[in-house]
Amino acid sequence: MNVIQQLEKEQQKQKVPALRPGDTVRVHAKVVEGTRERIQVFEGVVIRVTGGGLRQNFTVRRVTHGVGVERTFMIHSPRIDKIDVLRHGDVRQGRLYYLRGKVGREARIHERRRLIAEEGEAGEPEEETEEAETSDEA
Repeated sequence: MNVIQQLEKEQQKQKVPALRPGDTVRVHAKVVEGTRERIQVFEGVVIRVTGGGLRQNFTVRRVTHGVGVERTFMIHSPRIDKIDVLRHGDVRQGRLYYLRGKVGREARIHERRRLIAEEGEAGEPEEETEEAETSDEA
Protein backbone atom coordinates (compact mmCIF):
# COMPACT_ATOMS: atom_id res chain seq x y z
CA MET A 1 0.00 0.00 0.00
CA ASN A 2 1.47 3.33 -1.02
CA VAL A 3 1.45 6.50 1.06
CA ILE A 4 -1.60 8.09 -0.63
CA GLN A 5 -3.80 5.03 -0.09
CA GLN A 6 -2.69 4.83 3.54
CA LEU A 7 -3.59 8.50 4.15
CA GLU A 8 -6.99 8.04 2.48
CA LYS A 9 -7.73 4.99 4.59
CA GLU A 10 -6.97 6.94 7.79
CA GLN A 11 -9.35 9.75 6.80
CA GLN A 12 -12.30 7.52 5.87
CA LYS A 13 -15.18 7.22 8.31
CA GLN A 14 -15.81 3.79 9.78
CA LYS A 15 -19.61 3.77 9.82
CA VAL A 16 -21.17 5.05 6.61
CA PRO A 17 -24.70 4.01 5.61
CA ALA A 18 -25.22 2.43 2.19
CA LEU A 19 -26.77 5.19 0.12
CA ARG A 20 -28.61 4.64 -3.16
CA PRO A 21 -30.51 7.04 -5.40
CA GLY A 22 -34.11 7.34 -4.26
CA ASP A 23 -33.32 7.06 -0.55
CA THR A 24 -34.72 9.74 1.74
CA VAL A 25 -31.96 10.90 4.07
CA ARG A 26 -31.43 13.37 6.88
CA VAL A 27 -27.91 14.84 6.79
CA HIS A 28 -26.56 16.54 9.92
CA ALA A 29 -23.94 18.98 8.61
CA LYS A 30 -21.71 21.25 10.68
CA VAL A 31 -22.07 24.92 9.70
CA VAL A 32 -19.67 27.67 10.84
CA GLU A 33 -21.21 31.09 11.40
CA GLY A 34 -18.57 33.54 12.56
CA THR A 35 -17.01 31.99 15.65
CA ARG A 36 -19.91 29.63 16.37
CA GLU A 37 -20.37 26.16 14.95
CA ARG A 38 -23.76 24.49 14.84
CA ILE A 39 -25.42 21.44 13.29
CA GLN A 40 -27.79 22.07 10.38
CA VAL A 41 -30.15 19.31 9.27
CA PHE A 42 -30.85 18.87 5.55
CA GLU A 43 -33.52 16.32 4.66
CA GLY A 44 -34.36 15.21 1.13
CA VAL A 45 -34.08 12.58 -1.59
CA VAL A 46 -30.72 11.32 -2.85
CA ILE A 47 -30.68 11.98 -6.59
CA ARG A 48 -27.16 10.74 -7.30
CA VAL A 49 -24.18 9.00 -5.71
CA THR A 50 -20.83 9.43 -7.44
CA GLY A 51 -17.18 8.63 -6.92
CA GLY A 52 -15.62 6.02 -4.74
CA GLY A 53 -13.44 5.70 -1.70
CA LEU A 54 -12.58 8.96 0.00
CA ARG A 55 -13.97 11.04 -2.90
CA GLN A 56 -17.47 9.54 -2.78
CA ASN A 57 -20.23 12.15 -2.69
CA PHE A 58 -24.00 12.33 -2.98
CA THR A 59 -26.53 14.98 -3.94
CA VAL A 60 -29.69 15.53 -1.90
CA ARG A 61 -32.74 17.37 -3.24
CA ARG A 62 -35.64 18.85 -1.35
CA VAL A 63 -38.41 21.29 -2.20
CA THR A 64 -39.17 24.04 0.30
CA HIS A 65 -41.77 26.73 -0.29
CA GLY A 66 -42.02 25.73 -3.96
CA VAL A 67 -38.29 26.12 -4.59
CA GLY A 68 -36.09 23.09 -5.25
CA VAL A 69 -32.79 23.04 -3.38
CA GLU A 70 -29.99 20.59 -4.12
CA ARG A 71 -26.93 20.16 -1.99
CA THR A 72 -23.91 17.94 -2.59
CA PHE A 73 -22.11 16.36 0.37
CA MET A 74 -18.86 14.43 0.60
CA ILE A 75 -19.60 11.23 2.52
CA HIS A 76 -16.29 11.12 4.40
CA SER A 77 -16.13 14.87 5.08
CA PRO A 78 -15.45 15.96 8.67
CA ARG A 79 -18.19 18.59 8.15
CA ILE A 80 -20.83 15.84 8.16
CA ASP A 81 -21.83 14.80 11.67
CA LYS A 82 -24.11 11.90 10.70
CA ILE A 83 -26.38 10.60 7.96
CA ASP A 84 -29.75 9.03 8.79
CA VAL A 85 -31.51 6.97 6.11
CA LEU A 86 -35.25 7.43 6.66
CA ARG A 87 -36.67 5.52 3.68
CA HIS A 88 -35.29 3.34 0.91
CA GLY A 89 -36.71 4.36 -2.46
CA ASP A 90 -37.51 1.96 -5.29
CA VAL A 91 -36.13 3.52 -8.48
CA ARG A 92 -34.81 2.14 -11.76
CA GLN A 93 -32.26 4.79 -12.64
CA GLY A 94 -28.93 5.78 -11.16
CA ARG A 95 -29.44 9.53 -11.62
CA LEU A 96 -32.80 11.01 -10.69
CA TYR A 97 -32.47 14.30 -12.56
CA TYR A 98 -36.00 13.87 -13.91
CA LEU A 99 -37.29 14.84 -10.43
CA ARG A 100 -36.26 18.44 -11.18
CA GLY A 101 -39.15 18.75 -13.61
CA LYS A 102 -41.74 17.12 -11.35
CA VAL A 103 -43.73 18.75 -8.58
CA GLY A 104 -45.91 17.42 -5.77
CA ARG A 105 -47.42 14.00 -6.25
CA GLU A 106 -45.52 13.36 -9.49
CA ALA A 107 -42.23 13.59 -7.60
CA ARG A 108 -43.09 10.81 -5.14
CA ILE A 109 -40.85 7.76 -4.98
CA HIS A 110 -42.24 4.39 -3.90
CA GLU A 111 -40.63 2.63 -0.97
CA ARG A 112 -38.60 -0.57 -1.39
CA ARG A 113 -40.71 -3.13 0.44
CA ARG A 114 -38.56 -6.27 0.25
CA LEU A 115 -35.58 -4.66 1.99
CA ILE A 116 -37.75 -3.28 4.78
CA ALA A 117 -39.44 -6.64 5.32
CA GLU A 118 -36.06 -8.36 5.71
CA GLU A 119 -34.83 -5.78 8.22
CA GLY A 120 -38.07 -6.01 10.22
CA GLU A 121 -37.82 -9.78 10.58
CA ALA A 122 -34.19 -9.60 11.65
CA GLY A 123 -34.81 -6.77 14.15
CA GLU A 124 -37.78 -8.23 16.06
CA PRO A 125 -36.08 -11.20 17.81
CA GLU A 126 -33.34 -8.96 19.22
CA GLU A 127 -35.91 -6.75 20.94
CA GLU A 128 -37.67 -9.74 22.49
CA THR A 129 -34.44 -11.07 24.00
CA GLU A 130 -33.66 -7.69 25.55
CA GLU A 131 -37.12 -7.57 27.15
CA ALA A 132 -36.68 -11.10 28.50
CA GLU A 133 -33.36 -10.17 30.12
CA THR A 134 -34.83 -7.10 31.82
CA SER A 135 -37.79 -9.05 33.19
CA ASP A 136 -35.43 -11.68 34.70
CA GLU A 137 -33.48 -9.01 36.53
CA ALA A 138 -36.57 -7.51 38.18
